Amino acid sequence: MTAPDVSGVSAIDLTEARRRIEAREDLLSPFATRSVGSRGRAAPEEPSSVRGEFQRDRDRIIHTNSFRRLKHKSQVFVAPQGDHFTTRLTHVVEVAQVGRTIARALNLNEDLVEAAALAHDLGHTPFGHIGESVLDEVMDGGFHHSRHSVRIVEKLEKEGRGLNLTGEVIEAIRHHSKPEGEFLNRASVSHMTLEAQIVRISDALAYLAHDISDALRSEFLTLDDLPAEAVERLGARHSQRVNSFVTDVVSASWDCTGEIDVEEGEPWIRMSDELGELVTSLRVFMFQNFYHPISQSKEGRKAADIVRVLLEHYRGNPDELPRWLRDLSGSDEQAAADHVCGMTDNYALTIAERIRPGLGEGVFHGRI
Repeated sequence: MTAPDVSGVSAIDLTEARRRIEAREDLLSPFATRSVGSRGRAAPEEPSSVRGEFQRDRDRIIHTNSFRRLKHKSQVFVAPQGDHFTTRLTHVVEVAQVGRTIARALNLNEDLVEAAALAHDLGHTPFGHIGESVLDEVMDGGFHHSRHSVRIVEKLEKEGRGLNLTGEVIEAIRHHSKPEGEFLNRASVSHMTLEAQIVRISDALAYLAHDISDALRSEFLTLDDLPAEAVERLGARHSQRVNSFVTDVVSASWDCTGEIDVEEGEPWIRMSDELGELVTSLRVFMFQNFYHPISQSKEGRKAADIVRVLLEHYRGNPDELPRWLRDLSGSDEQAAADHVCGMTDNYALTIAERIRPGLGEGVFHGRI
């Protein structure tokens, strides 16, 4: 492909640019996932002359409405008022940063990690896991944000056209979630690419680090409340926690580089036994002392009521939903869920007030 001459200089043959991009992948670990030889897209496309396939996916994701709405979706605190609290958007950016650091250190595919990291939470409802719990409770077949993230990139974005992402990025999005409790084991990731495993572990490490910072900033917790061993081993500052997490993963997963022998089976992304146990116990502590109490707080209960009312309203008034969404979703219940899931915290509050004035009273209790 030859670029048009628009600058007064001679046109350049850009096939060399793509050749160099693909050649860089030849230098990756033998265990890395390469865009050359990708499982491809549901609808085949001509390759880009200046970008690899996972780069194209990353670019499509950051230009979506779903991605932009993450800036006004809760991470933990409901519709946070402070400018420095984590939102769902800053969370996915931090996951991408942690993931790229690990991928680069282990000589794995950074582009695949970044694309999946930026898209993994597109399917979150307003008010984060609080809204997700409501949908899971009331919808036939339940609801999970990882499945809905896939639904968004495959079907809902671009008014029903989807993004036509590569299969590798979609699968990394699909499998990023983790249960409460112990999650660092080979069996849970045996079906995943190393890059998808990086996204999965980076998600947990990023939210542990920044959610601790938010808990301390808000004075919901103090440093003395945290397990003493975790503070001693990981550090008291956010940067120390992130560095401790990342360096341990890289060290423990070094066989993924292909530079040393794999002791048993296939290489996988992991932590040392010592730090893995510490991270598991710290994560359990945060669920018990931060995540669950926030969900059960006055604000959390109000947020759940808002999502429930919105779902009931749109299920009973499907004519208020976009026609394309009703046609695509196949049922009034699914269309209502798709519409409500796309709402930001603030938009959900605004619409709920129109439907039932006074419903949002108490959402900002103690914060304004």
